[in-house]
Amino acid sequence: MTLLTYVLIGALMIAAYLLGSIPSAVWIGKKYYGVDIREHGSKNAGTTNMLRVLGRRAALPVFILDFLKGFVAVELVRLLNYDPTLSDTCLIDIQIGAIIAAVIGHMFPVFANFRGGKGVATLVGAVTGIYPPAALLCFAVWCGVLMITHYVSLSSLVAGCCFPVFVLLSPRMNDSVPFIVFSFVVTALLLYTHRKNITRLRNGTESKTYIWRVREPKS
Repeated sequence: MTLLTYVLIGALMIAAYLLGSIPSAVWIGKKYYGVDIREHGSKNAGTTNMLRVLGRRAALPVFILDFLKGFVAVELVRLLNYDPTLSDTCLIDIQIGAIIAAVIGHMFPVFANFRGGKGVATLVGAVTGIYPPAALLCFAVWCGVLMITHYVSLSSLVAGCCFPVFVLLSPRMNDSVPFIVFSFVVTALLLYTHRKNITRLRNGTESKTYIWRVREPKS
């Protein structure tokens, strides 16, 4: 790799972190509802808490924006295709770095006093950018579990645990050791960030979410 490529990689990691740091839930909550979502519900700046506290109309744009943060962070890495010395495997490794930077940005956003969310939507967007089939399969699992249990947290946990399984079964990705390791790290991260949810699930105190019954806030 040339010196320019190394400089661009560094710049892309910073850009990924800054993209992840865009606190869509915080900004939308404050601007349109006069609410800091981090002070209500689960106090998490993410789609699920927006859905529970402010309704579908507030949650949908948050999910889309958080999804795009991860997706764009990964897609920007493709700018490095100009360098013929970079193999496809190397590009995937750099994309993994961009995912990590974006998720860290979402969890610890520089634009919101380093108090963010869990990064699930951002992670989904990033994985979609690298390998859409795995993201779609995880989304199908998420939807299925949610329809049966109505627990968003449980749906995210089950889908996350299925992610490394789908990667290992993929003929395209199962020869990429970094991506396999990444998939297991994602699962471990989800388990860690949802540890309070796991406790509530075990105690039977976790809140259920009925997407089609959510009451919209009055304007």
